[in-house]
Amino acid sequence: MTVQLTRRDVVYGGASLVLATCIGVSIARAEVVDVAELMQPSKLGDITIGSDTAPVTIVEYASMTCGHCADFSVHTFPQIKERYIDTGKVRYILREFPLDPLAAGAFMLARCAGKDKYYSLVETLFAQTSKWVVPNPLPALFAIAKQAGFTQQSFDECLSNQKLLDELEEVRKRGADKFKIQATPTFFINGERLTGAQPFSEFEKVIEKHLKS
Repeated sequence: MTVQLTRRDVVYGGASLVLATCIGVSIARAEVVDVAELMQPSKLGDITIGSDTAPVTIVEYASMTCGHCADFSVHTFPQIKERYIDTGKVRYILREFPLDPLAAGAFMLARCAGKDKYYSLVETLFAQTSKWVVPNPLPALFAIAKQAGFTQQSFDECLSNQKLLDELEEVRKRGADKFKIQATPTFFINGERLTGAQPFSEFEKVIEKHLKS
C-alpha cells in the first residue's frame, strides 16, 4: 500500500523493502550472530530500557505496520518487561525495520517524541494500529501524536525530516545486510536469533538459558 505521509510525498525505501515480511510464529532459529557487532549502534543510536548491567540483552527488529509485531507488543512484551526487564535481568533494545513508508513515518514520530516518550508512543501506536494503518493515516496519527505532546507544526516537521528518514533507512539496511533480517519481528537474545511473534514461554526458555550460562 502506498501512503502519502507528508504534503511532499515521502518516498521511502523502494524495491528493497519487499525482501522482508511480517510473520507470526516460526520454528526456525539461526545460529548466534556476532554479539559485539550486533551491539554496535547506528548513527541514530539505540534507545534502551532496563539495566545497563543486565546479563541478557534482547534486540528486536520490528516494523510499526506489522501485525505480528503489534501482537508481541500488546501481549508478550508486558510479560517480559514485568518478569525480566523491571527486575534487572534483561536490557531491551528496539531497532526500526520499517517495511513500508507508513511504518517509517510512525517510527519517525516515536523518535521525534524523545527518548523519554519513545517506548510509550511505540506501544500506543502498536495498540491502536487499526486506527492509523488505513489509507488516510495522517489524521489518526496526529491524534495519537498529539497526546504525546506534538503540535500540528512539530508533527509536520517531524514527518518532513529527511535526515531522520535516512538514518532510519540505515538502521533497516544494516539489519538486512549484517544480520540477514528477512522478517519482522526478529529478536536476538544475547545474539541468539528468534524469529516471529513467539509466545512468552519461548522467550522465557531462551532467556533462562542465558541467565544460567
